[in-house]
Amino acid sequence: MTPSKMRATTLLEKAGMVQDMLAGIRALPLADIDEFRGDFRNPAAAESYLRGAFEGLLDLGRHMLAKAFGRGPAEYKEIPADLMRVEVLDEADGALMRDLAGYRNRLVHFCDEISERELFDICSAQLGDLERILVALLGWARDHPEMVDGRL
Repeated sequence: MTPSKMRATTLLEKAGMVQDMLAGIRALPLADIDEFRGDFRNPAAAESYLRGAFEGLLDLGRHMLAKAFGRGPAEYKEIPADLMRVEVLDEADGALMRDLAGYRNRLVHFCDEISERELFDICSAQLGDLERILVALLGWARDHPEMVDGRL
């Protein structure tokens, strides 16, 4: 894979997807676990939105790696380590993104093990982790305009 420039439109589309998924989560009743459980659709929606946010974030990282660095990680779990190697993410953010990738895999492959309470806790108190990584990725792209085809 040959390095080229990241596409601004792709960066913005992936970031927009993450933001849309987070907005969907925030629209759920997250003030009280009983209210969250009150409609059987809420946990399913939370799971879907959360998975979409994780995947959008990881796809954003994959695009950055493929275009700017000519790296093509085959699996989501490889993306954070590669982003640290090329210094897009520092160690703390790379470790956090690795945890997010692991949780995404758990949502996909072991969804039957995730309780409504766990989904509620994540959606009501930990969305800032996804936003932190999104800001770090977009911040790096903003700070390296020579690697972006188009303006952010």
